[in-house]
Amino acid sequence: MKVSIFTLEYPPYVYGGAGVHVYNIAKRLAKFINVEIRTLFLKREADLLRKDDIIVKRYPCWYDIVEKTQRKYRPVFKAMSLALAINADKVEADIVHYHTWYMSLAGFMAKKLYNTKLITTVHSLEPRRLWKRSALAEAYNLSSWLEKTGLEACDMIIAVSNFMKNDIVKVYGIDRDKIEVIYNGIDEALWRPVIDENILRKYGIKRPYILFVGRLSVQKGIFTLLEAFKHLSTKATLVLVTGKPDSKEVLERFREAAENLKNVVWINKMLKSEELIPLYTMASVFVCPSIYEPFGIVNLEAMATETPVVASRTGGIPEIVVDGENGILVKPGDARELKDAIEYVLDNSEEGRTMGERGRKRVLQYFSWSKIANKTLKLYRRIVKD
Repeated sequence: MKVSIFTLEYPPYVYGGAGVHVYNIAKRLAKFINVEIRTLFLKREADLLRKDDIIVKRYPCWYDIVEKTQRKYRPVFKAMSLALAINADKVEADIVHYHTWYMSLAGFMAKKLYNTKLITTVHSLEPRRLWKRSALAEAYNLSSWLEKTGLEACDMIIAVSNFMKNDIVKVYGIDRDKIEVIYNGIDEALWRPVIDENILRKYGIKRPYILFVGRLSVQKGIFTLLEAFKHLSTKATLVLVTGKPDSKEVLERFREAAENLKNVVWINKMLKSEELIPLYTMASVFVCPSIYEPFGIVNLEAMATETPVVASRTGGIPEIVVDGENGILVKPGDARELKDAIEYVLDNSEEGRTMGERGRKRVLQYFSWSKIANKTLKLYRRIVKD
């Protein structure tokens, strides 16, 4: 069996949970089947290479066209031109498995042109990300249409949580029998408790500290966290590890909100695991204050390193974080409730330690990548057989 995975994100270009998912599942699937990655061309990468028993093919966007369009339209034009470039190279695979709306048109075209089976993993839904409308304007309608068109063409859809499955049915009217829930996972051997004081010295971090890891985005609830931290009575440092901002407006708003706060360490880049793992491990509490979060791999990362979690009661998060067992769940967007939960964990360190230990046990039981890959492989075989 051969599977061609279409993804915008693939190492070294990874900025979110979808990219982490694709990399980890692909290298495990490659032990059993032929796996090919089709992704975006980067100047510093070869357009064809083999790594982890996977063929990685990279394709350029039509930048001469994309760069001439209005900035707000560029993500959609980029996705459409990439779909053409990918499919100009004949797809010879039993299954095309695409990730995110960026690749929905590419997947749709592959099915129509090359008669492949089509699967997607849904990490989020465009119509639920209303804050993108101001940035993308009319292009936001087009990205939602591309997403819907791809989903309707799929032979099977993987949802990363039960919440996500229900939302796909609600938003797009897709037959729920065509949707299977397979959680995101984590490499439990890599993600384990590691103490490294040098990391704290490198970034000037004082204990105890609260950790946030995620995109600089309204979706991730970072402004709720800043508001909560402003009123925190327990002395602690806030460490923010942020990726690419959603827009210039979000970046400016963040700088305005954070500039007058004391004891904030902003690491304005996504760190490699060798630095990120100790940062999780040594944190007193990890906070995931998302407004919209279909799954939330960062919660698994914290749990795997035995760090207690305070997270929003939204999306797929309650399927990961069990309130009162391995963390505390709060109302999304409620800064006061978030502040109280953070203070509780900081003030009750023994209970926090117990929550962290329970979190790792839960990861080992439900969220290892090997288990996720096995479920995905079974789905592939079923689809090909049908």
